[in-house]
Amino acid sequence: MSVTGLQQNELLRALPMAELERLMDDLELVALPAGKHLYDFGDKVEYSYFPTTAIVSLQYVNEDGITTEIAVVGREGVAGITMYKGERASNTAVVQAPGYGYRMRTDALRALFGEGGMLAQQLMRYTSCLFAQLAQNVVSSRHSSIEQKLCRWLLERLDRSPSNELKVTQEMIANLLGVRRESITAAAGKLATDGLIQCRRGMIVVLDRESLERYAGACYFAARGTAQMLQSSH
Repeated sequence: MSVTGLQQNELLRALPMAELERLMDDLELVALPAGKHLYDFGDKVEYSYFPTTAIVSLQYVNEDGITTEIAVVGREGVAGITMYKGERASNTAVVQAPGYGYRMRTDALRALFGEGGMLAQQLMRYTSCLFAQLAQNVVSSRHSSIEQKLCRWLLERLDRSPSNELKVTQEMIANLLGVRRESITAAAGKLATDGLIQCRRGMIVVLDRESLERYAGACYFAARGTAQMLQSSH
């Protein structure tokens, strides 16, 4: 394990070197394959995960088994923060794009949080950013068109991906957005016709990010602005 590796996660990169080096004994590099459940709703959360190249989808599953994505976590943050001992997960965390990340036992992270310092500050700032993302997703679900929702969803992945190629199916997007697959197919077809994306089997390639941002409009830029404020505080 190296400091350079840890700094691939932006939250960890914001820490002073002495504080980062202190974390090294508690952090473990892990592979995060697509589809892996880091924890499920109601579980006792054993580990907090700091993704580097993986992307994690935070999901809520209702009593009928219907899944809706409520937020997404990548190299900018952490999944599985618990503030008190015995806290149960309020959502399900599933690896959506495979990659790597570092994990730390939640009890160790809580102990370090209690000591204050830059780590505690960054965790509080990131939690505020995550709440803003949750709120924006609620607003978007009520007031945005299918095309806008799809554009925002793609942009959120693009922000956390090393390339413009996103390995995802239209059925997966429809399930996470809580809409019909036919609606996503129609919206993706329109974006492809306009030259914004290219749809391949199991993959969407973003060709024109600027136009995609214009299509998404406020439902993307509000959450992005909060994330940029977090980065500017580093």
